[in-house]
Amino acid sequence: MSNYIEVMVIVEGKTEEIFINSMVQPYLSPKNIFIQATQITKPGQKGGDVRFARVKRDLAIHLKQRKETFVTLFVDYYGINSDWPGLDSVREGATPKQIAKTINHATKARAVKLFAGQNAENRFIPFIAVHEFEALLFSDPELLSSHLEVKLSDVNAVLAECGAPEAINNSPNTAPSKRLDGWSKNGKFPKTTTGIAIAQGIGIKKMRKKCPLFDTWLHTFETIQERLNG
Repeated sequence: MSNYIEVMVIVEGKTEEIFINSMVQPYLSPKNIFIQATQITKPGQKGGDVRFARVKRDLAIHLKQRKETFVTLFVDYYGINSDWPGLDSVREGATPKQIAKTINHATKARAVKLFAGQNAENRFIPFIAVHEFEALLFSDPELLSSHLEVKLSDVNAVLAECGAPEAINNSPNTAPSKRLDGWSKNGKFPKTTTGIAIAQGIGIKKMRKKCPLFDTWLHTFETIQERLNG
């Protein structure tokens, strides 16, 4: 048996692809976890409105690869479409943790039913981020405020109101991306440039400390690697 694992991440858009390949991959590779991202959307197509029917096709492709490859998702809860498993089961007022648990459980169950022959029970690990990549940037308020040239008190006020980066905010109108758009000079936060630069300044370790759902997702792969090669 090899002493490493390979993970294919199906992501929503270009920013997530850059984040996984430029930050998460080098963070996990010393742990013998080799992770690579691929977009759901076609080149040049914007993220959002992510349909499970489209993801299902990607899952079929990647789960048919060699049996050692694991497949996961990194998509935004507010970007998924009405056909997504478990979406109608999310209770009103549910916390980010509850939302993630409901959607991830339903997504896993659907994939296991569809791809039982590809051992989806063990090889598929869904991760529905209750908010998009931008939530991770609130892991370091000082760095975020410095890059955007906004008052630190404004960033801290958001965190005080919501409680944690992954809890900003349980609404598509006050999501992290909307907050960052409002603080950006031209009204649109440049995710693939400024967003990635801020993320690199923060680092994965600090993100894990501040974002427990993100931490649990990465810990899953660490546990798999240790179990297979322990």
